[in-house]
Amino acid sequence: MVTAVARRIAGQLCMVGLPGTTVDDTTRCFLERYAPGGVILFRRNAAGTANALRRYVADVKAIGSGVEPLVAIDHEGGRVHRLRRPFTHFPPAAVVARGGVSAVRAVGEAMGRELAAVGIDLDFAPVLDVRTNPHNEVIADRAFSDEPLAVGRHAIALMRGLRRGGVLPCGKHFPGHGGARGDSHHVLPRDRRSRRVLATTDLVPFRAAIAAGIPALMTAHVVYPALDRRPATLSSAIATTLLRRRLGFRGVLFSDDLEMQAVAGRR
Repeated sequence: MVTAVARRIAGQLCMVGLPGTTVDDTTRCFLERYAPGGVILFRRNAAGTANALRRYVADVKAIGSGVEPLVAIDHEGGRVHRLRRPFTHFPPAAVVARGGVSAVRAVGEAMGRELAAVGIDLDFAPVLDVRTNPHNEVIADRAFSDEPLAVGRHAIALMRGLRRGGVLPCGKHFPGHGGARGDSHHVLPRDRRSRRVLATTDLVPFRAAIAAGIPALMTAHVVYPALDRRPATLSSAIATTLLRRRLGFRGVLFSDDLEMQAVAGRR
């Protein structure tokens, strides 16, 4: 039998999605019972006004039993945009990067200020993926560049802008989603490149972000046969041996959405 204490400890490891734009009785009961460590907002939660979203976020946080949940969102600009006006719909990373590091930092700060104004704590950005596969439509213009060092520079600028704006950044998708072709929302992609290629390309921006003090990273639902037969999200060889021990990351590690078919469709 699962005790209330065990249930809450498990809940603190989870970030969950919620229905609707208000905290109804069912949602309140769920939050009180499981006390999740975080809540991620989707477009369905932001269908009303900015003031309504601010009230919703405040209500979610007020239910936390002793530990206020982090409220997060995927907010990159371009295609990855959940919020209606008056929130700014920023261009995709590849477009912002044309303005240089200072423009990226300014966009990050503006994003952070807008998100923090309604109580959002964490943004699942910047994208640290390198656009190495021109046929990869999942990443495409979400990546800052096809050049690893440029990705690192611009991602760090966005990270610092977000922090200055009052929001925590989370880089993604470790160890790099730019070389795979499939969409992990629907299939389990594979990246068959060698360890050496991954190390000299995809891992470069992650090394730079870790050295710059990024507080959180997100794993990719991608299989890298050169590293492990399991997807990165489920691989201790990637998440622990590579990321924690070899790259020295000491921050918080999030998985990508576990309802995506790359993971949810596995048996």
